[in-house]
Amino acid sequence: MAALLLKRLTLQALRTENNCIGGWFGNHVVQKTAPAHLSLLTSAPQLACLIHAKPFSTVEDTQDKRKKKNKDVTLSNIGRKIHARIIHVFDEKGNDLGNMHRANVIRLMDERDLRLVQRNGSAEPPEYQLVTGLQIHQERLRLREQAKASPKAGPTVTKELIFSSNIGHHDLDTKSKQIQQWIEKKYQVRITIKKVKNTQEPDNKTEEIFNQILQTMPGIATFLSRPQTVRGGTALMCVFRHLSKKEEKTYMDSEEMQKRDTVNKENDGESDVVHP
Repeated sequence: MAALLLKRLTLQALRTENNCIGGWFGNHVVQKTAPAHLSLLTSAPQLACLIHAKPFSTVEDTQDKRKKKNKDVTLSNIGRKIHARIIHVFDEKGNDLGNMHRANVIRLMDERDLRLVQRNGSAEPPEYQLVTGLQIHQERLRLREQAKASPKAGPTVTKELIFSSNIGHHDLDTKSKQIQQWIEKKYQVRITIKKVKNTQEPDNKTEEIFNQILQTMPGIATFLSRPQTVRGGTALMCVFRHLSKKEEKTYMDSEEMQKRDTVNKENDGESDVVHP
């Protein structure tokens, strides 16, 4: 009877302890080794779960937030919401006014009817600049025009044409016009020309076809990759692309120079003519 009573008391104590701990320790195992006494084997404490947490750091978190905020900075008047007590100030003409207390900056804004914009929030102390309302308006217009002038870079579209080297003149003109339309849309055009079997063709005939196509697009297209053999030597392949702005300017300059040379030669020829 004493052993049975001891067993019940022990089990009740274990249940109470497990409820208090709430799963932080392992289950207690009760084993009966002899009729005279009871042996309790307790497993080693184990964590029920592992929680991965980022180390707490006020300085690092503040710097990360400040860097992220600087990437999204837009030119806007912050008004009187100056979080830092001491800030570095520049006036509306760009002159360095040094470090100033935010109360003095607000008083200066009221006296001269100026706005305050953030210049560099990651600096220590943060840098701000006093500007007029007209300066903010002009800068916003400039940024808007700049955004319109720089088109967003998107994925490059590649078109492909495959035809035979014995293509007719009319069909080649049609395909050349199609290629030009794609090039004007800033597409890349991959062209594969298959050599005709069992025919006597000059070795450079296929390359001449590529050059003929390119000559129909002066000042527009050039080779992205020059003709090279593919398909085990049974075909040639090249890729055309649109000229870059620098290449377009170079082409226009060379054309203008050629026109001037032509005009000068004509003028020189007329001056050499002897009138009776």
